[in-house]
Amino acid sequence: AFHLKYFERSVEIVYSTEVMQKILIVEDDVIICGGIKVYLESKGFMADCAYSAAQAKTALQSRYSLVLLDINLPDGDGMELCREIRQKGNTPVIFLTANDTEENMIAGFRQGCDDYIAKPFSVELLYQRILAVLRRSQSTVENETVSYGELMMDFSRMQLYKNGTPVKLSATEFKLLEMLVRNKGQVLTRNVILERIWDCNENYIDENTLSVHIRRLRQKIETDPKNPRYIITVFGIGYTFGES
Repeated sequence: AFHLKYFERSVEIVYSTEVMQKILIVEDDVIICGGIKVYLESKGFMADCAYSAAQAKTALQSRYSLVLLDINLPDGDGMELCREIRQKGNTPVIFLTANDTEENMIAGFRQGCDDYIAKPFSVELLYQRILAVLRRSQSTVENETVSYGELMMDFSRMQLYKNGTPVKLSATEFKLLEMLVRNKGQVLTRNVILERIWDCNENYIDENTLSVHIRRLRQKIETDPKNPRYIITVFGIGYTFGES
């Protein structure tokens, strides 16, 4: 029977103030998937399990930092799923499989995987491979994405994610949030925001317009819009972005 070598019975939980990254584990063996999930969470990651291609496709409607993917799935081919993932974006994929022949490895890389780990494997080796792949993938978008708490902004795609789930923002709402995020730690006056976002063509805009957009934005991103954590009002002046 397949087993994870060197899996620790007890692990030290690592707490971090940094934003946790989310990993999807696509593996039909419940014990293996659960063991990997527990280990990764002990290292500070968030992890979800999918036990079939269908479950994986549903899960991938949310955003993940990386996908661990078995090739042999009960209802499909991991190679085909990798191809679909690659067609939709650049989410890193690491294959976990017993098919460790050179031919299968080459096929996996041709489908767009970032790494290939043959079973059985050490969870420590898996962890180090994940870190290496994430370092490579994140270096290419370092200046295009930022994360605070449960929020992640992808500036290049004009997309906001909350806990890995896309949040639908209007173009104006996104520009407003981006302006606040890029000036984190600074107080932006209402006039400055109005001039930069609405009044670039010298068109007069009522200040109430800004208040309405701030309220709508808070309703979409704040857990408690009446006690905002991210969009903070500086009374009499304007707004700032923070994590209170």
